[in-house]
Amino acid sequence: MAIRLLVKAGEHARQQCPVSTEIETAGLSPERLVLTTEEGSPVPCQVEKIGEKLRLSWVLDDLAAKQEAVFLVGEGDAPDQPGVELSEKQTGQIDVSLGGKLFTSFCYGPPWSRPFLHPVIGPYGEPITRAYPVVKDVPGESQDHPHHKSFWVAWGDVNGADNWSENEKGHAHQVVRELQEAVSGPAFGRISCGLDWVSEAGEKQLEEDRELTFHNLSKSCRAVDLKVVFRATEGKIRFGDTKEGGICSIRVATSMDAGDQGTIVNSYGGTNEAETWGKRAQWCDYYGPVAGETVGIAILDHPTNFRHPTYWHVRNYGLMTANPFGLSYFLGDKQLDGSHVLAAGQELVFQYRVLFHTDTTGEANVADKYNDYINPPIVSIE
Repeated sequence: MAIRLLVKAGEHARQQCPVSTEIETAGLSPERLVLTTEEGSPVPCQVEKIGEKLRLSWVLDDLAAKQEAVFLVGEGDAPDQPGVELSEKQTGQIDVSLGGKLFTSFCYGPPWSRPFLHPVIGPYGEPITRAYPVVKDVPGESQDHPHHKSFWVAWGDVNGADNWSENEKGHAHQVVRELQEAVSGPAFGRISCGLDWVSEAGEKQLEEDRELTFHNLSKSCRAVDLKVVFRATEGKIRFGDTKEGGICSIRVATSMDAGDQGTIVNSYGGTNEAETWGKRAQWCDYYGPVAGETVGIAILDHPTNFRHPTYWHVRNYGLMTANPFGLSYFLGDKQLDGSHVLAAGQELVFQYRVLFHTDTTGEANVADKYNDYINPPIVSIE
């Protein structure tokens, strides 16, 4: 007998919106579980066993505001449809493909000081993050700030150690201690890893658990969820007050720079660096031309994050980072101290959704996508 799931859109229309729910196993075989619409059309669905329950994840394609949709859960043969595929064809690099085509690669081995995603292929098949310094001498591309590697996590003052820049005098670095999970699937792919943050002197400072979830959305808007958990395993940790850092960091393709043809927009309508740098906002979007098409990248700050809505270190030259600690810089008052201390044994969790979309901020409905992230549709069992 099928289980009926009722999905309510709520006050907003939903398009290509990730949803999930948990159900009792009810004797169902996770390997044989399938999801269909009420009319019987198959829906790509991913199943995870969570304790005594099953978590189902899929993408809600299109549901108008205040409308409902019924899905059926039963057993059968899952449809053979392309999803998110992870593969490690070379040591230290996990390729992520959507629908059989490369979307990005998680680069985490030597010679890199810190893990990052590169390239990030946009909706029209072209990279929309900067190639330098991973790939050098790309025509028309800027070559400043070599530590700005596409899509990464870093901080410039961790107990005084610089785990942001990469200078000749030495710098801190991040080491992937273990790959905990590399999962492919019809609804999402996920990379989970444990990292050690190590000082310039080679001393382990803290541990981080990093999770990257790649949703199987349409080409017009791709989404990556980033979860970062810092653990003070080696004693007290102080994240210092500095503008040089970003828990979620992006360097856009040079052609998108707001100093040229690009545009920065935040959730309050602030535009470009003068109105967005050092300001707080729920999200920030950076859009501009790549190979003749308009594309954008938005970082969405989760309400549970420390100092939400976060401050933004975002520049007209192509940098966009979520920076919750650099208050003395952003507010122009050196008497302030935005640093934060984790006592030994404590942890600090950050979550973001990063969108890679077509068109401008308004045309891509970034505000609605933020609502999808923080107020997902309600799923109940009938």
